[in-house]
Amino acid sequence: MKNRDLKARKGPETPLPAAHKSRRRFVAVLAGIASAGVGVAARAATPGEVPVGAQLRDVTMTGLTVPYRRLSDFRGKPLIINVWASWCGPCRAEMGSLERLSRLKGGQAFAVIGISTDDYPEAALAFVQKTRTSFAHFIDQRLVLENMLGANRLPLTVLVDAEGRVLDRIYGAREWDSPDAVRLVGKAFRLAL
Repeated sequence: MKNRDLKARKGPETPLPAAHKSRRRFVAVLAGIASAGVGVAARAATPGEVPVGAQLRDVTMTGLTVPYRRLSDFRGKPLIINVWASWCGPCRAEMGSLERLSRLKGGQAFAVIGISTDDYPEAALAFVQKTRTSFAHFIDQRLVLENMLGANRLPLTVLVDAEGRVLDRIYGAREWDSPDAVRLVGKAFRLAL
């Protein structure tokens, strides 16, 4: 799916908070450019970002609700990666619909995982426990996944094919179990959902 097709489907999103700007300097630079009134034609890539169409690098993910896993462990069927934080309102709003989407077709058509960008694992774990999501969640305190996936604002959902190639990035919250979102996922993965 092309990025222009997603512009109409763009949902609410949350920029990274001010407390994270020193840690995530690329966001501060972009904010400075925008406040100076300089137009930005395209979204700037995060450091080490894997472009759409390219294969994600294999990394070890720190488990939040499951043990450590390698990203390559999820190859073999399509993967939806949701990047979120417990302090992000739109992330909290969409989590229930992601849970329902993860159960679509009995959870057999594709996998869903969550990547928390929280600085504090306790906050991330409390959020996951409160939402009672059943899919696997990991925490990315070293920015490896956040940068590789292109998460310069949240929430971010990345659609990945069975071979680990990035098919699309969708910024902002949405109702992931709505008919439009299910069609979007089905079209990207070439599945009848």
